[in-house]
Amino acid sequence: MRSSLRTGRVSRGALAVFAAGALALAASGCSDGGGKDKGAPAGGSSSAAESVQLPRLNGQKLKITAVWTGTEQKNFTKVLEEFTRRTGVSTEFVPSGDDMASFIGSKMAGGDPPDVAMLPQVGVLHEFAKKGWVKPLSAEAEGQLTKNYSKGWQELGSYEGKRYGVYYKVSNKSLIWYNTKLFDDAGAKEPKTWDEFLAQAQLIADWGVTPVSVGGADGWTLTDWFENVYLSQAGPEKYDQLAQHKIKWTDPSVRDALTTLGKLFGKQDLLAGGGSGALHTAFPDSVTQTFAGGAKAQAAMVFEGDFAAANVADARAELGTDAKVFPFPAVGAKSPVVTGGDVGVALKNSRAAQALLTFLASTDASRIWAQQGGYVSANKNLDLGAYPNAVLRKIATALIAAGDDFRFDMSDQAPASFGGKPGQGEWKALQDFLINPKDVAGAQRKLESDAAKAYRS
Repeated sequence: MRSSLRTGRVSRGALAVFAAGALALAASGCSDGGGKDKGAPAGGSSSAAESVQLPRLNGQKLKITAVWTGTEQKNFTKVLEEFTRRTGVSTEFVPSGDDMASFIGSKMAGGDPPDVAMLPQVGVLHEFAKKGWVKPLSAEAEGQLTKNYSKGWQELGSYEGKRYGVYYKVSNKSLIWYNTKLFDDAGAKEPKTWDEFLAQAQLIADWGVTPVSVGGADGWTLTDWFENVYLSQAGPEKYDQLAQHKIKWTDPSVRDALTTLGKLFGKQDLLAGGGSGALHTAFPDSVTQTFAGGAKAQAAMVFEGDFAAANVADARAELGTDAKVFPFPAVGAKSPVVTGGDVGVALKNSRAAQALLTFLASTDASRIWAQQGGYVSANKNLDLGAYPNAVLRKIATALIAAGDDFRFDMSDQAPASFGGKPGQGEWKALQDFLINPKDVAGAQRKLESDAAKAYRS
């Protein structure tokens, strides 16, 4: 999923490194940055120097599941193909759908779970670890993890002192992508604050184009909207408290954030298709309808993480020219930055499964997807030159520079029944709020009722 920490925090501090100057992402003359993994060719990693040795395991097979589909699945398949080339292990990718917890649960009940899962939520990792479903990392996998990842990312893949997972794909989830042609034609400027954002959206609407595309059919996008508003407005301390359910969703800080978000959701002319249209728009479509057709696109802006770059490419728009980004506008004193990620874990403790996790923790595996775009790695030793454009290099540079000082996606810190399931919990409550943003109190009551049940179980 595009979101991910649940029962228990391991990181503190806001990822404030995304100041306005650091996100001049349209710049074309950016340096590629440093990095220790040099010499990656443009076409893949097979001819580059290998940073990790893997065992030959001819004839063994692995099933790998993740929420990825479309371009993301295609790009991850390239990683699996390189793993097969090196080890002789044949792989099969099985999409899980958004409800990863239920998918794995059903497979466990049937006695045939996948070998490796890319979990989109830390809370799910913790739940699985409690049940004994995930296996600790091998010494080889843990060695690559320690070598290439900061302590914060290592701890995010741990539970009760044991390391279980590798954060192979991560994201900055506080970006607004915009169609430069529509912005320029409307005379719009990159806003720095929420009030400026709403003013520029209205300017674009008055010019005759719908300003904002929202992928409300995927409830996780709405949790990301809320979390960015809440982190900026309420601050990191409150964010941590709400993430752990130490304060209730009926808290005044939640009311304030929903009221703020309602200033966008409540204006039908600011949303592509209005609230109803947004509710029926899937995330990939929310991006492509912002860029497909250039000046004839259906919306001028779309919010989501760096992974949206893959969908921008699907719309045949070029990053840095047709499509640019600015930081999520500051509601409070600072622009927020929320991170997310997908953590690889072994559900079967085989040599092949542990070899794949070892590979995923290496710079070799990170380089392969980085070269394709639509991907950011927390691997601190990955050469930033592997990223195909200045936009992604800037995003990756800031993420690595943040070290352990970041906030992780709030909904992914919650139990899956509240923060990670379609049609229930936070996803459903915020979808209802998208349609009826005037009912702030009702949304708060529903959120708190569902959260209380989930955190008790």
